Amino acid sequence: ATATATPAASKGVSVGTTSGSNGTYLTGAGGRTLYLWVADANNMSSCSGACATSWPPLTTKGKPTAGNGVTASQLGTIKRSDGSTQVTYNGHPLYYFAGDSGAGSTNGQGSTQFGAAWWVVSPSGNAITKSGAAGAASSASGSASGGSSSSGGGSSWG
Repeated sequence: ATATATPAASKGVSVGTTSGSNGTYLTGAGGRTLYLWVADANNMSSCSGACATSWPPLTTKGKPTAGNGVTASQLGTIKRSDGSTQVTYNGHPLYYFAGDSGAGSTNGQGSTQFGAAWWVVSPSGNAITKSGAAGAASSASGSASGGSSSSGGGSSWG
């Protein structure tokens, strides 16, 4: 049985992917970059008021749909304090950044606005914590160290 041919916009929003200097990451309407906020708890948004003005939540009127490169089973929704329905991915509430100019813009990457870091979201559902082209100049001297080593913190390996 097939669904009736209603426009997708009247139902759930579609989440897709794109590639840029930060790697491949999730996008929403018009190819706009989607972010997660490390201050959020799993499946709960802590961003409202002025935060939600600068970082508008990705909301939907129906079940969100997975575009190319997105795992449908990772998509979910939560109820926000204002009653709207916010899309989540791998348990992370998703947001746009008001300072992005459009598709491909990642001006919010690495921001610590409202007291915690904002990161673009990988198709696996994790934060991409590299700073892409903007941070390339500052990390050029250490470019030989591949992998996921973190800078700082001393030499304690726990």
